Amino acid sequence: MIYCGIGDEGGNLLGSQIAATRELGWQHIEARNVTVPGFPKANLHDLPEAAFELAVQELGSAGVKIYGFASTIGNWAKRIEDPFDITLAEVARAIPRMQRLGTRYVRIMSYQVRSEADQLEEERFRRLREVTRRFLDAGLQPVHENCMNYGGMSPDHARRLLAEVPGLKWVFDTANPVFNQDWSKPAPRPQQDPWEFWTAVRDHTVHIHIKDARWVPAKRDADYHWPGEGDGAVRRILADAFARGYAGALSIEPHMVAVFHDTGPNAASAQDDALRSNYVEYGQRLMRLVQEIQKSPA
Repeated sequence: MIYCGIGDEGGNLLGSQIAATRELGWQHIEARNVTVPGFPKANLHDLPEAAFELAVQELGSAGVKIYGFASTIGNWAKRIEDPFDITLAEVARAIPRMQRLGTRYVRIMSYQVRSEADQLEEERFRRLREVTRRFLDAGLQPVHENCMNYGGMSPDHARRLLAEVPGLKWVFDTANPVFNQDWSKPAPRPQQDPWEFWTAVRDHTVHIHIKDARWVPAKRDADYHWPGEGDGAVRRILADAFARGYAGALSIEPHMVAVFHDTGPNAASAQDDALRSNYVEYGQRLMRLVQEIQKSPA
C-alpha cells in the first residue's frame, strides 16, 4: 500500500510537507501548492523555474517522491468560457515537470459548474479529450476528481464524462459527495451519496483521496472529521476497493485545518505547525483503519 497526501495540507512550506511525510514513515507526496523560501506559494506546475529547481533538490535530498500532481487544470476556479490556451499552457508546464520528477498521475477537473442550465458539455468534452491526449502521449495518466466541477455534479455526469473522454481515469474523493448536490435530481436537490458515486466510477478509479465530512444543513456547509468518522462511507468504500483488488495509492486530504486558498503575507508559515500535527495524526488514523479493514473486511 502506498500512502501519500495533498502536500499543502501538511504544511505550506515544502520543508514542512517533507517533514510530515517522513514523520509518518511515508515516501510520497501528492503535490498541490508549494512554498519554496524566497518565492510565493504556487501550484507545483506554476512555480518559477528557479523555485522548481530548489524544490527538486529539496525533495531529492530528503528521498521523498511526488506521487501525483494535484494540478489546477480545469479546476473549480476555472470557467469553461475562459480561453482554452490557459489550460493548454498549464498542461505544457506540467508535463516536463512530471517527467523530471518521475510522476505518473496528474489530477485534473472539468471546469466550474455554470449557473445556467446549459453546461456547454460538448466544449468540456472537447477540451478534456485534448488534455487527456497530450498527457497520454507523454506517458502520463490524467485522473479526474469528483469535486465542484462538471464531472462532480452527479454520478450520471461522471459516467458521461468518462464515456466521452477515452483514456481518462478517476481519482475518487470520499467526502466530496457529502457537500455537493446531486444535479441529476430535481430541485431542491439532495446531497450526493458517496457510495452511489463510488460504484459509478470504481471501475475507472486508479487513485483515492481520503477525506471525511458530515453535512450541516443549518450552515449549509460540511464539518470535516477523522477518516471513518463522517458520512463519506470511507470504511465501506475502502473495504470494497480492497476486495476488488485496488492497487493504487491512498492520499489523505484532511481539510480539518488547511485553508488552501489563503494567499495572505503570513500564509506560508502561520499554520504549518497545526497543519503538520493534524496531517500526521490523520495519516496514522488512516493506517490503523486500513489495518482494521484488512483484518475484518466486513
